Amino acid sequence: MLLEILNIVAPVFIVVGAGFAAVRSRLVAAEPIDHLMRFAITFAIPCLLFRATSTLDLAAAFDWRILVAYYGAAIACFVIAYIVARKAFKRRPGESVAIAFAALFSNLVLLGLPIVERASGLERMAPGFALVAVNAPICYLLGITAMEYLRADGRGVAATTRIVVAAMFRNSIMIGIGLGLAVNVTGLPLPQPLIAAIDLLARASLPVALFALGGVLTRYKLSRSLGEAGTVSVLTLIVQPAITLLLARLLGLPESTTVTIVLMSAVAPGLNAYLFAAMYDRAVDVAASAVLLSTGLAVLSVSAWLLVL
Repeated sequence: MLLEILNIVAPVFIVVGAGFAAVRSRLVAAEPIDHLMRFAITFAIPCLLFRATSTLDLAAAFDWRILVAYYGAAIACFVIAYIVARKAFKRRPGESVAIAFAALFSNLVLLGLPIVERASGLERMAPGFALVAVNAPICYLLGITAMEYLRADGRGVAATTRIVVAAMFRNSIMIGIGLGLAVNVTGLPLPQPLIAAIDLLARASLPVALFALGGVLTRYKLSRSLGEAGTVSVLTLIVQPAITLLLARLLGLPESTTVTIVLMSAVAPGLNAYLFAAMYDRAVDVAASAVLLSTGLAVLSVSAWLLVL
């Protein structure tokens, strides 16, 4: 059993570690890593998500129980992280929201999807693709609303909402998802050569993204805010998947679906946690530390959750 789990988890983190080691040892410069990440985010991953959403069984993938189990847990961790940041670490409201956002926004694309693919296979990834499709809108809506309501300075809610909505429509991942859903709903037939080309790019998406993620992580440092970063790590790697598992069982979700969404909820915060903090210039050091620490610990937490499941 332990060897099987290691065979599932280790390849994902070995590729991340290879990217980290390549940049840290200067075998690969920072600029090519940026280009690799841009290729993955702008072209390859949108192709993967396009193909996935264009062929999804929408009724099954967007089961309301999946969304309640996953986002019920994520929002609970957001609230807990905010309260702990305010009461235990005496952070200001805006800083507390940025820390809470790190506990909310998991790295579903760069870590969640590869781990689920290794654990369950492509045929059981539909719930994961459904979560990816709605993750950014739900998380940003909650984070921005909380930030604008609680902080006393900066632009107004309406102006910020317009900026973020416009950014989402320019986001290549959201475009890939949107086009895939459009093809799915309309039944539009695609030429076979186009499908084959999209599949070629899609197959490159996850390994390239994982290697580039390792290179990007070399830019972050564990700051003195290890208390807050450790809190985020515990919430994202232990508490959130535990709540997700409990809700999934209470709601009667199939076991295969439960495994998928629990694994998706057990990964580290995404880079968007850092970008959100940087956008508001609130607790940026904590967000960076949380991403780095949680990603390093995720190899243990994901293995543990696979053992539980």
